[in-house]
Amino acid sequence: MNFELTLFTSSDIQGLIELSASVGWDYDAYEIETIMAAGRIVGHKNMEGKIVSCAAIIPYDTNVASIGMVIVHEQCRGFGLGRIVTQACIDSVSAETAIMLVATIEGQPLYQKMGFTTVEHVHKYLADKYVETTSKADFLGTIKEFQEQDFEQLAQLDAAAFGDSRRIFLRKRIQQSQRCVVIKNQDNQMIGYGLTIAGPIYLLLGPIVAPSKEIAHHIINELAKGYQGKLRIDCPSVQKELGPILQQSGFTMAATPPVMIRNAKKIPTRNQTLFALAAQAFG
Repeated sequence: MNFELTLFTSSDIQGLIELSASVGWDYDAYEIETIMAAGRIVGHKNMEGKIVSCAAIIPYDTNVASIGMVIVHEQCRGFGLGRIVTQACIDSVSAETAIMLVATIEGQPLYQKMGFTTVEHVHKYLADKYVETTSKADFLGTIKEFQEQDFEQLAQLDAAAFGDSRRIFLRKRIQQSQRCVVIKNQDNQMIGYGLTIAGPIYLLLGPIVAPSKEIAHHIINELAKGYQGKLRIDCPSVQKELGPILQQSGFTMAATPPVMIRNAKKIPTRNQTLFALAAQAFG
């Protein structure tokens, strides 16, 4: 079969949603629009114009990029399309850029062959319903809805937590969010933030940035209290102490996919304040 590599645009969003659904993933139009705003999605179409493969890359502001949404339709596997779309993403950034991805079990051998190594894991937690628990955050501060004047402090907090500035992505993600809250100390300095994304199945909590697990818990309580549907939160494995808090709140660990990296030996320097990812596609 002959497939031509394509750069997808907004006119392809419905086809990308259908490809995602074919493998049991729940990407929706809002999520794909955010990916397109912050990065690019490439892939293949068949002779009928149906999308049969895709991969996304989100380059951040300096020297980090994230690959996600790597999907090949079941009927088109075995032709090397996964390797082609992943390589196209790699080739779209400089050789000095550290490229991260969260791998599926099926994709991990391919990524290893392409030079990616495992550097940590993500703990994927799911809940059918949130159980509000007592937060032990011992601080004198306030938690408020995000305002535009908060953006600079939020972007700086996020850069230190994530390991690179990602201002374009953050602006689009905040616009997409159902809620975005910031937490400030007595001196009105922002010390944490968190947001929620309403997906077709789950309310996704993340990113969540906080100086301690107790304050992360405080943010999670604020974002999830009263929500009656299913929830999801993806936590870096280094934040093990958050696990028991999440389990008391109704979450169970559903998977521990590996975080892999290329063009670097470890994840860019982080200050250990990132308690939840934006989503696996965004690193």
